Amino acid sequence: MLSRDEMRRLLLARGPEQEQLFAESRRARNEHFGAAVVLRGVIELTNVCRVNCDYCPMRRDNVRENDTYFLAADKIVELAGLIRDNGIDVILLQGGETPALMPLLEEVIPRIRALYDDRVEILLNVGNLKRAQYERLKAAGATSYILKHETSDPALHLSLRHETLESRLRCMRDLQEVGFKVGTGLISSLPGQSLDSIIDDIELAGELGVDMCSVSPFIPAPNTPMSIAPIGDNELALNVIALLRLRYPQLLIPSVSALERVGSGGQSRGLDAGANVMTVNFSSAADQKRYLIYGKDRFVVTLDHVRGLVRSSGLELGGSRFIEQPLTSGVAA
Repeated sequence: MLSRDEMRRLLLARGPEQEQLFAESRRARNEHFGAAVVLRGVIELTNVCRVNCDYCPMRRDNVRENDTYFLAADKIVELAGLIRDNGIDVILLQGGETPALMPLLEEVIPRIRALYDDRVEILLNVGNLKRAQYERLKAAGATSYILKHETSDPALHLSLRHETLESRLRCMRDLQEVGFKVGTGLISSLPGQSLDSIIDDIELAGELGVDMCSVSPFIPAPNTPMSIAPIGDNELALNVIALLRLRYPQLLIPSVSALERVGSGGQSRGLDAGANVMTVNFSSAADQKRYLIYGKDRFVVTLDHVRGLVRSSGLELGGSRFIEQPLTSGVAA
């Protein structure tokens, strides 16, 4: 196991040392997963959020200024059918944190499962909820859940999200106890974040025993308190991916769109660094413009983009790791 001093050095690796790090992380990924990259299809449900994160344009203080929307149940199911028709068996339902999503999710999850004859992983990313609500979503048929801790530094977490880290971790424990496969994630290059804090993030993923972990470079977004902060360093984010892979070879680690937003080719390098998940956006063009996760100039991932990256990386597209009979027909076409 790498020491903290070794991890601190490798977080700053560049050139030949970085390439060696990436080669070792790819070897660990391939030994555990083979050449398959898990493909997800995301539907963005709403841009309304009750939380007031300083880095997010969809923060509560911006609700009145934003062009807000909620997808109707029939539209969600229609988009899920499109994802199925493209041979993708992981559907990510993602939205701002709002209690208004509960009845919608409880309606659409069983309908989506019926579309797939139950051969589907329904992955949710809708924030902190009460344990009883997680139980209801699990009973409706949800499989997995993403709840990013963002930063493991309690003081920094509170200052940026205006909520406690412990409340986030408590929700993760609830999700695990209810029976979800759970993912977390961190933002690297946050203002005020140290290398030691990032090492704590890496170690936290192991302490939590999660199944998935993402790494996103910080992106300053307009109309937020952090709009003039410096943009994150892709090289640091890529090194975090590689260290996560070496430390926890069994993790699902996505190559996120933020890597491409920070620098062209970023997602390809994410795969080079050891990532093994990619997410295609199936929201309508109009809703993509309203889902202001990084502002209006976000990078929207298409299926053709993913196919090209995976092929050029010598990998292949695959299905869910969390269902017994993955639906993979057509996914690699």
